Amino acid sequence: MAYLLLAVSFALLLGGAVVFTNAVEWAGIRLGLGAGAVGSVLAATATALPESVIPIVAILSGDQSGQIAIGAILGAPFLLATLGMLVIGVSTHMFARRRDNDSKLAVHTPTTARDLIVFGVFIAVAGILGLIGNQSVNVVAAVVFLVAYGVYVWRTVGHGGEQQEEPRPLYFDPTKHDPPHNVTVVAQMLVGVAAIVGGAEVFVTQVEGIAHQVGISPLVLALVLAPLATELPEKTNSVLWTRRGKDALALGNVTGAMVFQSMVPVAVGLAFTPWSFTAPSTLAVGCALAGGGLALYAVLRSRQFTRLSMAAWGVLYAGFVAYVGLAA
Repeated sequence: MAYLLLAVSFALLLGGAVVFTNAVEWAGIRLGLGAGAVGSVLAATATALPESVIPIVAILSGDQSGQIAIGAILGAPFLLATLGMLVIGVSTHMFARRRDNDSKLAVHTPTTARDLIVFGVFIAVAGILGLIGNQSVNVVAAVVFLVAYGVYVWRTVGHGGEQQEEPRPLYFDPTKHDPPHNVTVVAQMLVGVAAIVGGAEVFVTQVEGIAHQVGISPLVLALVLAPLATELPEKTNSVLWTRRGKDALALGNVTGAMVFQSMVPVAVGLAFTPWSFTAPSTLAVGCALAGGGLALYAVLRSRQFTRLSMAAWGVLYAGFVAYVGLAA
C-alpha cells in the first residue's frame, strides 16, 4: 500500500506541475514578459515547484533531523546538473538530422553561462555551509540567498527578450480558442499548487514509512527518488524543445531551475533545518558542481554537448546512485 501511495504522490506532483506550468505560461503572456524571463524564471520556477514543496512539507511535518528536506533540496540540483544535461545532449544528437543546427546548441551563450556560474557559486557556498554547520551563519546566508535570487529575477525579467509565442490552450479554458480570462488562469494555478502540495504531503509520509520498514536512511530515498520523479517536467520539456530546435528554451529551463534550486530551497534549508551534511549530501553537492562546470565548459568552448561530456554526466549520476545505494 505504501508503494501505491508513493506512486500516487508522483502522479499528483507531476500532474500539478503540468497544470501549473500551463497556467504560468499564460500568466507570462498576460504580463507581457519576454521568452527569456518566462523560460528562465516562470517556467523554471513552475517546473521546480514540486521538488521545492517537498522539503517545506517535510519541515512542517516534523522531519527528524531534516533528512528528507535536505535530501530533496540537494537531490534536485544534482540531478539537473548531471542527468538533465545528459538528456539534452542525447536529444541534440538523436534529432540532429531534423534540426537546423545539427547537434550544436542554438543558445545565447552569455545568458547560459551566467546561469551556470550563478548556480556554481551558490551551490558551492551551500556545500561549505553544510560542512561548517553554524546555525547563526546559516540564517544570515538564507537571507542573502533570497535577496540574490530576487536580483537574478529582476535582471532576467529586465532582459527577457522578445515576447514568447502563445502556449498551448489553457487546460481550464472550455473554448480553447479565445485567450482565457485572468480568473481562469488564476484558478488553474491554484489547482496546480493544491495538487503539488497534496502530492508532497503524501510523498513525505510514505518515504518516512518505507525508510523505516526497509532500514534505509530517509536522506538516501529523498536524494534519489524525489528528484528523479519531480524533475520529469524539466526533462520532458527539454526533449520536446530540443527536438524542435528551441535549444534556448530547453537549456534555459534546466539552467534556470538549477539557479532557483541552488538559492530558494537552499535558503529554506539553511533557515529551518540543521543543514549539517553527511557523506551522501556532500557527494551530491560535489557531483552537482562537477556537472554544472562541465556544462559551462562545453557551452563556452563549442556550444555542443559531446559524447565525452555525456558519458561524464552519466558516470556522475550512476556513480552517485550506486554509492548511496551501497551506503544505505
